Amino acid sequence: MTRQEDKMVAIAMPGKAWALEGIFIRGEGEEPGGAVIAPPHPLYGGSMDSPVVTELTWACQRAGYATLRFNWRGVGASGGEPRGEPAAADADYGAALAYLEETVPGPLVAAGYSFGAATAVRAARESPRVRRLLLVAPPPSLLDAAALAGFRGRVLAITGRRDAIAPADELAALFGDGDARRRLEIVADADHFFMEGLADISRIAREWLEER
Repeated sequence: MTRQEDKMVAIAMPGKAWALEGIFIRGEGEEPGGAVIAPPHPLYGGSMDSPVVTELTWACQRAGYATLRFNWRGVGASGGEPRGEPAAADADYGAALAYLEETVPGPLVAAGYSFGAATAVRAARESPRVRRLLLVAPPPSLLDAAALAGFRGRVLAITGRRDAIAPADELAALFGDGDARRRLEIVADADHFFMEGLADISRIAREWLEER
């Protein structure tokens, strides 16, 4: 496939005088779907330049989806002050999702890494166009169990075997419970930061996204 050009965009925040910084890449096909990819925690260096976020973006692009990755408020060129509570994260993710809903016509994927993955689960509850959840290293302690249980689409969670923040054993109880719509993939040599196993994220995510 042809690699599409990155486009810097400003994501409007309702009721705010500032916007979020994002990068949009258009998808291929007549009615391409889209994916929002959220970075990890803004107070611990989380940004859209994270290698995991860029791997997820590339996987979605390879599967034909338009992509929108963004910086949380107060990170990079995003306006506002950096915040770490769920309400602020939900507002930021919701604004990115609204931008994508207005930009692409097809079904949507809510994706994220770590803190961003937990936010994606809550955001999916607010949009009927979200058909898939793509979650990398979602910390079980941050996951909204009710939002996850109520999501009727397909879910892929990816974590590292050596991840102490998103332990595979705990995630197996949520995603490996025999429900055919949910899948847990474990990267053998990876921890939470994927210094090893980064390419596995892209491969696993792309293959799953290409399953229709």
